[in-house]
Amino acid sequence: MTLDAPPATRTRRSGTPRTAVVLVVLVVLATLGALVGTLATWPTDESRPETGFVDVDVERVSATVTGSRWDTCDGTVEDMAPDGSVPSTVRCLHVTAKVDGGSEAGTSVEVIATSGLTRADVPPGTAVVLEHYPSDENGDEVWAWGDFRRGVPLATFALAFALVTVLVAGMRGFRALVGLAIAFVVLAVHLVPALVQGQPALVATLSAATLVVVAVLYLAHGLSLRTTTALLGTLGGLLMVTVLGVVGARMAHLHPGSTEDTYQLARLLGDDGVRILQGVFLSGVVLAGIGVLNDVTITQASAVFELRASDPTASWRGLFARGMRIGRDHIASTVYTIAFAYAGASLPVLLLLELYDQPLGMTLTSGAFAEQIVSTLAGSIGLVLAIPLTTAVAAVVATRLAPTHVSAGGHRH
Repeated sequence: MTLDAPPATRTRRSGTPRTAVVLVVLVVLATLGALVGTLATWPTDESRPETGFVDVDVERVSATVTGSRWDTCDGTVEDMAPDGSVPSTVRCLHVTAKVDGGSEAGTSVEVIATSGLTRADVPPGTAVVLEHYPSDENGDEVWAWGDFRRGVPLATFALAFALVTVLVAGMRGFRALVGLAIAFVVLAVHLVPALVQGQPALVATLSAATLVVVAVLYLAHGLSLRTTTALLGTLGGLLMVTVLGVVGARMAHLHPGSTEDTYQLARLLGDDGVRILQGVFLSGVVLAGIGVLNDVTITQASAVFELRASDPTASWRGLFARGMRIGRDHIASTVYTIAFAYAGASLPVLLLLELYDQPLGMTLTSGAFAEQIVSTLAGSIGLVLAIPLTTAVAAVVATRLAPTHVSAGGHRH
């Protein structure tokens, strides 16, 4: 006669619902906390800083280049030589364009192109934007070079990216694009205005990041325990990156305004400009880690669930050990990914290494370089620590599910 399995065993093999409840509760609490933080840091018009900018009556109009010619112009600060001198005359490019829109449509005007452009850059038919300053008290109106019109090429590249993503990844790729759109909306509507207005940076950033991660992961990978496990690993990684960013900024005595651009931004942000920029730095550290954290956590969770499906008798310790063997390979490759991503974004700063006539160690520890180093190291450490965290959670969850549920990706919520 065969004895029935104890009730506890039957509950365990059928996929302990308690595990799903605990994970869902944690995610719900994190999401509710993010919503509360978002509402608490929601930007208002009353708290927008006064920049001191004067909104002159300038009209930006579309135009099409009809011709160009070289001429001689007076030198300006933009033409400064390496020794600091400004030449009296320089060669400049005059561009003739026909206005396509606005109150001056059909008018042919001539402007001086920005420094560095050649005739090959503005052949006839090139779409550009011109700035039209209306007549002043002396009756003089001014036309100036604005920029190239890039709407069509940028939209083409974006459409190509969307099509390739959907064709290769199908509906999952489409859902990922929707999540990406939601992420940009959160950043544009909430986070960026909140930072400008001096709202608590860490609260605003962690709230926005949590909402983005929840939307992106569930839209791209579906509602399952596997996705929820990866989500918890990602949130844990973000917390570690935040703590490391705060500690690193204090230990390295990072001070906003170390470059001309940040100094100008701090001045425009008003009396609290320095404090706001300190928060902006930490916000950048957190946001930079979202994408890579999503990648490694979903990969680790999927790997552990697949290992459990192939070996239903594996214990959580065995799954953790085997999952970490995969995770170590992932760490080795991802560390390069995040390091070179930061290097590519800060390449102009790195080029200064070749121009600064001072010891390498002094250059690397200066304010501009120290910010990049702290950002890279905080993100990398948080990324590395998120892998064992996600692996451990996934191993515990996978061992509490029946093999059929594991192979299906976990319980559907």
